[in-house]
Amino acid sequence: MDALKKCLEVEHISKTFYNNKGYFTAIDDVSFDVHEGEFLVLLGPGHCGKTVLLNILAGLEEKSGGRVLYKGQEINGVNEEMSMVFQLLSLMPFKTVMENVELPLKFRGMDKKQRREVAQHYIDLVGLTGFENAYPHQLSGGMKQRVGIARAYSVHPEILIMDEPFGQLDAQTRYLMQQEILRIWQEEKRTVIFVTNNIEEACYLGDRIILLSSCPATVKEIFDMSALAKPRDIVSREFLEIRSKISDQTDLSM
Repeated sequence: MDALKKCLEVEHISKTFYNNKGYFTAIDDVSFDVHEGEFLVLLGPGHCGKTVLLNILAGLEEKSGGRVLYKGQEINGVNEEMSMVFQLLSLMPFKTVMENVELPLKFRGMDKKQRREVAQHYIDLVGLTGFENAYPHQLSGGMKQRVGIARAYSVHPEILIMDEPFGQLDAQTRYLMQQEILRIWQEEKRTVIFVTNNIEEACYLGDRIILLSSCPATVKEIFDMSALAKPRDIVSREFLEIRSKISDQTDLSM
């Protein structure tokens, strides 16, 4: 990773909603850079505006102020160089694993033979070889997340955005998926923006951690995790020290 090369610049983003109770600010003057090839983690408590911020970065939500630059150019609207893995997967229940992974490629007009080859590559990458013809109801929670990851990667995004993708999984499956997403990231060499409210998960995955305040979301501090080699030992003294340091600055549960 070239720590000096920016692929995304987030400048003074704010978002205010209006409802029958008046104005409500979800995001207030958030700024940070994203470096090419890094695994960046946005860490913050629940309902602090993390998902709203991700949707703004992806062009799915309008911002109230500020701007987002991709490779130096301001982006307004959907950025086709980004792909998202959502917390609540939107797999088509009546489609197989192969058909779900192929879907965005089909929407982009790729012919059947080529999209089948691309989809198979990413199904193999996420460890689902042999489950191509299975339906979502036949898969475990972790396997469904693998389908979502394969589908997101299939369009060859420059930036992969992941919105608390493991939040619904049990502790053991969550840890296994953390290991898997690092393996896939190291093989694919793509930029990842990963959102979580779990301090240990953030420390295990992130090259940098951007700590967000509770609503409205602001940047409290940015932690450089590059001194901790991957894969990380979650019971090492160095890991526990940085985890404790982050915990001291937030009201998140350990």
